[in-house]
Amino acid sequence: MAEPEAIAVDPDTYAVDSYWPDDWQSETTSIGSSIYRGLIENGRRYQALRNKEYIIPADDAQFEAYEAGHLCALILESRHDNPFFRSPVSAPENILDIGTGKGTWAIDVADMFPNATVRGVDLFPPPVSWVPPNCILEVDDVQQEWTWHEPFDLIHMRIMIGSFDESEWERLYKQCYDNLKPGGWIEQLEVSPCVQTDDGSLPPDNILNDWGPNVLACGERAGRAINTFETMTNKIRNAGFVNVHERHYKWPIGPWPRDKELKEAGMVNHQHWSSGLEGWGMWLLTRFGAPHPWSQEEVQVYVAQLRNELMNPRFHIWHRGRRVWAQKPLDGSPTPTNKWPSG
Repeated sequence: MAEPEAIAVDPDTYAVDSYWPDDWQSETTSIGSSIYRGLIENGRRYQALRNKEYIIPADDAQFEAYEAGHLCALILESRHDNPFFRSPVSAPENILDIGTGKGTWAIDVADMFPNATVRGVDLFPPPVSWVPPNCILEVDDVQQEWTWHEPFDLIHMRIMIGSFDESEWERLYKQCYDNLKPGGWIEQLEVSPCVQTDDGSLPPDNILNDWGPNVLACGERAGRAINTFETMTNKIRNAGFVNVHERHYKWPIGPWPRDKELKEAGMVNHQHWSSGLEGWGMWLLTRFGAPHPWSQEEVQVYVAQLRNELMNPRFHIWHRGRRVWAQKPLDGSPTPTNKWPSG
C-alpha cells in the first residue's frame, strides 16, 4: 500500500507560542475495590488482576491519554460514515473491544448499533458510571480461556503495544480467530512511537528522536514487543485470517498542518502524547532503561524535556499509524498449524 502523502504545513503556526491550552479535564468515578485501587509504583497506578505486570498504568492521567488517542483516531476517519472501524460489518449482533480502557469506543459503537451487544474488556474497571443498555464493560484477562458463549461478528483492538509478549500475542490472535463467527472480522489499530518529519524540521540531535528507539529497546529487553505496529499484520495472517487489509496514516503532533482535519487531529494528538508519555515510559525505563534502570526522577525529567520540545510549533512532526482488518474464512476452518514467517 502506498505511503501517505507529505503533510502540508500551515505557516500561521509560527505565530503561536504553544500547541495546547491546559484545559483538558478528566472525570472519573471511584469504584471501591482492590482491583480498582490497583498497585502503586513510581507514583502511578497499575492493574492488580494479572499476576504478570502490565507496563501501562491504569490511572486518571492514562485514561486522559486514551481519550485523546480515541478522538484523534476518529478525526482521521471523520470523512467516513463509520469512523470507528473499517471492517465491512453492517448488522452485527456481538462485538468485542479488547483493551477497552475507559470504554469510550465500546460505548460509541453500542450507540451506533443499538441491536448489537458490545462488550468492552480490560484488566482494570473502566471509570464510567453509565453505559448504553447494549454495552457491557467487563474486567477480565483475555489471556485466559474465554467464557463468552456467543461468537463475535467483530473483535476490535487499539493501541495495545507492550501489552503482551510474543507467545501471548499468538495466543490472543488464536483466541480471536476461534471466537469469531465464520466470516467475522478482526481489526487492530496501532501507532509507532518513533517521531518523524517530511521536511527535516526536527534537528537530528533533538531529544524527540531518542524517544522511539529508547522505548523500543526497553521493550525488547523486557520481552514486551513495542513494535506491534510492524508485526501485527503477519501475526494476524499466521492465525488463519484471510482478506487482510491495511491502511497507513500519519498522525501529526501539533496544529502545524494546513489541512483543517489534520490540524485538529494534530492538536488532539499533542494532548495524547503530553498526557501519555510518562505512563508509556515509566515502567519500561525504571525496569529496563540503559545503561541501568532509571530512577523515577530521571524519567520525570526526561518526560518534561520531551513535552517541552513537543511545544515547538516549528517542528512539523508526526508518527505512523496502521490499521489492519482481516476476516475469518467463511467455511470456519480451524486455526492452521502451518505458520507464516513472523514479522
